[in-house]
Amino acid sequence: MDDLYSAKWLAEKIGDRSIRGIALETSALIRAGVLPVGTRLPSIRDLAYELEISPATLSEAWADLRRHKVITGRGRNGTWVSGDRFVAKPERFASAGNYGPNALDLTLAVPDPSLLPPLAQALTHAARVEKLNDYERVRIIPELHEAALARWAYEPEAFLVTNGGYNAVYTAIRALVSPGSAVAIENPTAMRLLDILEDFGVKIIPVLCDEHGPTPQSLHAVLQQRPTAFLFQPRLHSVTGQTVSPDRLAELGDILDGTETLIIEDDGLGDIAGIPTQSLGGRFPERTIHIVSYSKTLGPDLRLAVLSSSASIVEQIQSYRAFSAGWTSRVLQSATAWLLREPHSFDMVAKARAIYQQRRDGLADALNCRGVPVSAGSGLCLWLPVASEGFATVTLAARNIAINPGRKFSLLPGDYIRVATSMLGEDKWDSVADAIALASTV
Repeated sequence: MDDLYSAKWLAEKIGDRSIRGIALETSALIRAGVLPVGTRLPSIRDLAYELEISPATLSEAWADLRRHKVITGRGRNGTWVSGDRFVAKPERFASAGNYGPNALDLTLAVPDPSLLPPLAQALTHAARVEKLNDYERVRIIPELHEAALARWAYEPEAFLVTNGGYNAVYTAIRALVSPGSAVAIENPTAMRLLDILEDFGVKIIPVLCDEHGPTPQSLHAVLQQRPTAFLFQPRLHSVTGQTVSPDRLAELGDILDGTETLIIEDDGLGDIAGIPTQSLGGRFPERTIHIVSYSKTLGPDLRLAVLSSSASIVEQIQSYRAFSAGWTSRVLQSATAWLLREPHSFDMVAKARAIYQQRRDGLADALNCRGVPVSAGSGLCLWLPVASEGFATVTLAARNIAINPGRKFSLLPGDYIRVATSMLGEDKWDSVADAIALASTV
């Protein structure tokens, strides 16, 4: 290797020999152009020797740069500088393509706008909210506290409003979990949740699931690794459409009893689920964070979710929020409270739930008729095993149908596709089922 980029040369440029220090100082060299894109880096063994640190310490620092796509490993060919930008992005979510005007886009499992409650009256009411435009960092306004509590799974010690469900998870993880620690999460799961954990640099441990939710055996095995947190969807699973049975939730509680693991419950689909709200918060109030998002039921532009936990945990999360958005708009909080109290809103949610079920079942029945087995469930999408994920994705794309490959939602090997059904009309069920049936076999 040219002496210009030798292990000795690079070691002289790095003063802080900690994992974080090596990553930060190396990234600064790359950003400044001292280490240009395309530069082959010294071997871990040689550079660790010059830095007088263990190869394991250097490997951890390099792993951080790989996560941000700044350096790339090429097997026996070494490690190379592959980028000079350090803007983190959600890799799984951001990998969606532009499918063109003629494609049937079944990648987004989102609510049908025509099935959401109208916001005009809610926003008119909200314009008169108390302390409008005040800079007081209110955690939850009284009327939303009352409305949310009336439908909550248990009576918590404290509430906090956030700018959506994923914002709640992101903020809780950042406030309560240390980088490099372990987090257990059900597999498969929402790709946005995996993006959040991968970006933060935690060790992600998958928990296996069946038709009743995370399996007790898998959770028990995972807890032997002492994860800081267990993140799961306690009601309706956004990917598989399965619901956690009350018996299974009780079993999971039995396994979590006696541990110190933080429990993060993400109820992202809310009342699209056909079962009542449920939580482990009544059993473990001191370490459960229960999150309910209203985006799928009342409207994504409300950008609103409510979380509950102990007063201590809510204080920690709120303290972290003080670095950015110190509170969520009182206008949006008041509008959500109005909708939660308005009977017509829940009539519309019930109607939407029935239509989503009809659309999901319609495609599922068409697939079953074509010999493609589909598990019963509900929600906004289907999770389908296929012989080859790659073949299925390409075959459907050739027929102008865009779906999500299963790898976006999973940490484990397997061949699946996720097909959004929330806006799939009856006129498309047969043609989509024909294409999936063809794509499911090799």
